Parts: sequence; C-alpha cells; structure tokens
Amino acid sequence: MDDGSTQESRTALRGCFVLRYTVPMSLAITSTVKTYPSHDYVTMADKILGKRYDLSLVFVGSARAATLNKKYRQKTYSPNVLSFPLDERTGEIFICPQVAAHEAAAFDLSPAGYVGFLFIHGCLHLKGLDHGDTMDAQEAKWVKHFKLV
Repeated sequence: MDDGSTQESRTALRGCFVLRYTVPMSLAITSTVKTYPSHDYVTMADKILGKRYDLSLVFVGSARAATLNKKYRQKTYSPNVLSFPLDERTGEIFICPQVAAHEAAAFDLSPAGYVGFLFIHGCLHLKGLDHGDTMDAQEAKWVKHFKLV
C-alpha cells in the first residue's frame, strides 16, 4: 500500500532498498466553542506522544467540561483540561478555554499560552505521567521548547 507515506532508503548492505511505512500522527481537532487559541498542536503532540499516537483534541465550554468531569470523575466543577487514554496509542483531550482564561494569570501565562500548557499537561497524562516533580519538569521543558511564555 502506497499512500504517500512511504520512505525509501538505501541500506549499507549491498545497496538494498528498504521501504519503511510511517504512519503520521493523527490529530482530530473539534470545538463546541466559538474560538480557541491557535497552536501547532500536531507538532506538540508528535514531540510529546510520538508519531504513532492517535489523538482527539476537543475544545468545550464550561458546562460541557463540568458534565464530562461529573460523568467520568465524579467531580462537580468545570475543569480546565481532561485527558482520557483509550488505549496505549489513542487518547482524547478536552480543554475548556473559558476556564483557562480565568486561570492563566496565576501561572504567568497569557490565556493562549496557558491553553498550550494545558495541552502539554494533557499529553503528559496520556503518556502516563501523574502530578508531581517529573511532570512539572516535563511541563517546564515543553513550555520552553514551544515558546509558550
């Protein structure tokens, strides 16, 4: 199957050709809110999660975020971000820009920069990290790498 993602490379062994099929990262972005910050979410997810991860990113309003939080976490508030791993290479991230806009200043970030931070945070959860020093260090690394400050 050649879908344009085939890479041809020559090996050192008798000049043989090896065909490598690479499946690019899949990222579907949907929104139930009018606007959301623009970032290179594909590159960010690719760097953090790897090229073979399938990710759905959804921007939601505070009512939808609260409904999801209640249904899946039994929490009664509107969260800024929710991440749901579906399997080892598939997951979903829900971000509420409205909540993020209210919290951004407390993190010394613009609302757009904070949404980028929340996307990184969600990706790190999908990668298996929990809150703590390791996650904090990874967040700082990626925020700097993607120039969100």
